[in-house]
Amino acid sequence: MKSILYYTGLLILFITLNTNGQGFLRVEEKKIVDETGTPVLLRGMGLGGWMVPEGYMLQTSSFANSAHEFRNKIISVIGEAETDKFFKLYRQNMVTKKDIQQLAEMGFNSIRLPMHYNLYTPKDKPFEYINEGFELTDTLLAWCKEYKIYLILDLHAAPGGQSDDNISDYIPGEPSLWESETNRLRTIDLWKKLATRYANEEWIGGYDLINETKWNLPNSNKPLRDLFIAITNAIREVDKKHILFIEGNWYATDFTGLTPPWDNNMVYSFHKYWNNNDLNSISGYMSMRQQNNVPLWLGESGENSNAWFTDAIELMEANDIGWCWWTFKKIGSINSPWNIRKSTGYDALLKYWSGTGSKPSVQAAITGLTQQAIYFNNDNCEFNEDMIDAMFRQVSTTELKPFRENKIPGIIFGSDYDYGRFNIAYRDNDYQNVNSGTWNNGWVYRNDGIDLESCSDQYTSGYNISHIATGEYVVYTIDVEQTGTYRISLRTSANKAGGKILLAIDGSNVGSTIDVPNSNGWQNWRTVTGPDVVLSAGKHTYQVRFFFDGYNFNYSQFDLISSLAKEELPAEFSLEQNYPNPFNPETTINYQLPKQSKVVLKIFDVLGNEVMELENGIKEAGNYSVNFDAAKLASGIYFYRIMAGEYMQVMKMILMK
Repeated sequence: MKSILYYTGLLILFITLNTNGQGFLRVEEKKIVDETGTPVLLRGMGLGGWMVPEGYMLQTSSFANSAHEFRNKIISVIGEAETDKFFKLYRQNMVTKKDIQQLAEMGFNSIRLPMHYNLYTPKDKPFEYINEGFELTDTLLAWCKEYKIYLILDLHAAPGGQSDDNISDYIPGEPSLWESETNRLRTIDLWKKLATRYANEEWIGGYDLINETKWNLPNSNKPLRDLFIAITNAIREVDKKHILFIEGNWYATDFTGLTPPWDNNMVYSFHKYWNNNDLNSISGYMSMRQQNNVPLWLGESGENSNAWFTDAIELMEANDIGWCWWTFKKIGSINSPWNIRKSTGYDALLKYWSGTGSKPSVQAAITGLTQQAIYFNNDNCEFNEDMIDAMFRQVSTTELKPFRENKIPGIIFGSDYDYGRFNIAYRDNDYQNVNSGTWNNGWVYRNDGIDLESCSDQYTSGYNISHIATGEYVVYTIDVEQTGTYRISLRTSANKAGGKILLAIDGSNVGSTIDVPNSNGWQNWRTVTGPDVVLSAGKHTYQVRFFFDGYNFNYSQFDLISSLAKEELPAEFSLEQNYPNPFNPETTINYQLPKQSKVVLKIFDVLGNEVMELENGIKEAGNYSVNFDAAKLASGIYFYRIMAGEYMQVMKMILMK
């Protein structure tokens, strides 16, 4: 687990952005406000999997995708009584007080609880109630009260199932919510029971009546509207205060027939997955808000890359829309706050259920499941700090933040590039999912587009950069302990020749491109000697830029080869002839500075028109190399001019295509 100092820093940032509400939340025109009338922008996390386990969260999708299928698989191995014990331990560990405390410290001010009806009322006993679900909710609410975080109740699995998908725990062959009057009456009655119990609880943020209906409903969703109104009437008999969150059909995207609103304390909740983060993606919902004078809430989103998260949250907050992310814990996850480890015994069960392993004994299965239930506990999970950084800090700043301290001289692992936005801290050609694709081919360690995989080199962070393509790069904040000349070497592996790497310090290229040799294997590692560079003591940015494919990258090593004494500084200003010259399309320009100077380096055509500015900033004394890419220019003669303090010089170069 990362240091609590990280949480504290995020909490300070959160407080400057928005304070938690006071008292009951309510609707005031297009905003959600607290009892004082202060707008509250909900920033939430969903507790998916706690009451409604889903296959993809537990790595059982191929053979047990829904909650009842998962339970039946366990029963088939250890029996019903032991299965009940497992689920009790599962729920005891999956959500704990510490989870809620840390979510609040991260900056979340709300939690969405996906409820399964059968924890409140038995499947085979309509209109009878049991304590388990209510007691779990009571305990969760007590934690939310303590940490001043709103709890929104979400009926995720309604009686019979509101969709034919695993998310509603629908059982094929049995009547759905829409095919059974009894199931609809049970749903209404359950909500009345819940509202009666929590009517006076100010830290209940509201009631999300039915999650993600997916059904071909007639008459413009009239059955859905009718059921919503019936639930509303039942709730308002006992609870006049709490907000009602209304989701559309087809995974909360289709609000046909659900306007105008029928209650004066109602919010329309849409879900957003796997599409672009632009105004066009939410314009229909915003029009609905404007026409009906009702707030919007992004009640569920996530399952994407860090870059997508940052852009989505930035879009929501710029348009006064609160949000709730999905979901907080999964096995083998990089895009939830916590990654759940997998026990050996549970892994053996997965292999058995998928047909690739033998059936374990009852006792071995019980032991494996018990261990796995314990692994669900916060203390045994891995915290994915990069996801939280993307959801909070990166939404409000473009600044880099070191992933870890990189002291020079020393080694900088490729996997440990800075926290920061896409196109600033890193660049990858596939960095988000906007069309049912993927953003990460390695699926380990970090949730950015940069593809990481397990590394078997002798010295490693455990991971190397893989699936490299032209134009991708990573950036690191380095801390140079001593001014001097450093030799940079790179650790690479390759399955073919042709790969190239270009290095830059503080935005200026260092030397020319470095050839990556063929090492005859993706994990056959070689050391490649790079350029020497003069570095002054203090912090710098270091960029590793990749060209072409067919290779992996493990780390950079900076070795001090000489301390920079005064007499080693360049004696005078100079600008060298570019090399190669003629060139196509890249060339390198070298220059020297005897003292700190403001440097402006520009390219001009033969008519004196400025073509490109390569440098414009303060540089320390030393030797510099700048790469010039003329891929977009026509063949011909060009000039480059440097101005450094009182010094100016012009040189000619030839581009031949």
